[in-house]
Amino acid sequence: MFLQASRTVLSGTKVALPQRLLNARRSFSSSHPLYIRQRDQVIPRTSIKIFRTIPQLRQWRRKQLLDYRSVGLVPTMGALHEGHLSLIRMAAKENFSVVVSIYVNPTQFGVHEDLDSYPKTWTKDVEMLRDLDRELAADGGNLGKISAVFAPTTEEMYPSGRPSQDIDGKGSFVTITPVGEVLEGASRPTFFRGVATVCMKLFNIVTPEKVYFGQKDVQQTVVIKKMVKDFCMDTHVVVGKTQRESDGLALSSRNVYLGTRRRRVATVLSKALRVAETGYLRGYRSRDELLGPARELAKLLLMEQHRLEPEERAKFEVDYISLADPDTMQEVEEVDETKGAILSGAVKMLPVESPQPGEDLGLSGGPSVRLIDNIILKPVKL
Repeated sequence: MFLQASRTVLSGTKVALPQRLLNARRSFSSSHPLYIRQRDQVIPRTSIKIFRTIPQLRQWRRKQLLDYRSVGLVPTMGALHEGHLSLIRMAAKENFSVVVSIYVNPTQFGVHEDLDSYPKTWTKDVEMLRDLDRELAADGGNLGKISAVFAPTTEEMYPSGRPSQDIDGKGSFVTITPVGEVLEGASRPTFFRGVATVCMKLFNIVTPEKVYFGQKDVQQTVVIKKMVKDFCMDTHVVVGKTQRESDGLALSSRNVYLGTRRRRVATVLSKALRVAETGYLRGYRSRDELLGPARELAKLLLMEQHRLEPEERAKFEVDYISLADPDTMQEVEEVDETKGAILSGAVKMLPVESPQPGEDLGLSGGPSVRLIDNIILKPVKL
């Protein structure tokens, strides 16, 4: 609901203001003892502020509200790549201020997953944000810019202590079911619990008008949209297209683990999903018609690898290839042409056999790498 009141904000442009902005003085308390004025830390040679604590960010956010400036949030775990940058560009076109969060959230990792080895590339990340800031400044089509990076510690994000990563662990969690229990949720039972919990925290801290996620993590976007809806949160979830390498591999922070040999084979999932998409475009609608050829291709590509010598091959395991309802992520037997469907899958790239001297095995010596991907089958009838 927008009021008729407006205010000149950029070069005479008038923007209608939501009630939440006009009520900004009630939105935040400045009574916290840490609200003593501190010297803002910034990314060198930019105006991008770096906030490490919640009170710092909230004090800055209060000023955005009082100045009638909308805020968009791009949540990340760092190890930035072009997929993240594309979301930041989207956010800068639609908001006066963009906040990029960089935080490796421990609660979305299982007990035996890659939390300790997850790539942490702070120096490279801030350099990429600095370069993107210059790009955005040179582009006259943007409403706003990157204004802040929120990079908290785990102690800051979990003030009562970090919750357990065990399936039956204790702690304050947000759980979205049943959508968070299937597919990725079945293979990684604590994943969406951790994702929903940290996103709830970030949304409460930043209070963004819009939040931006990539389609590559499609089930995550469905979980977050349901959380926002069910908890009546005053933010809008925007989903950006999956960014890919030239051979079709979806960009992911975990791709750095692959190394040269496994990287050549890592397109198996995108190829299989494309086969299913082709069937849909040709008029096939049943599960068997769509997923049968996709699974057969994955099987053939794995057989090709088994025929190679150990020092040449890269083996993988298919976790799942799915045809699901776009709202619930539940499996469907037939695509509803008025809704479309989501094709998705996950594969595990296994560590290479017989590594050769000097071979590029990837970051951390090339551990097992879980890759996910998806394709949206669009409705054909309205």
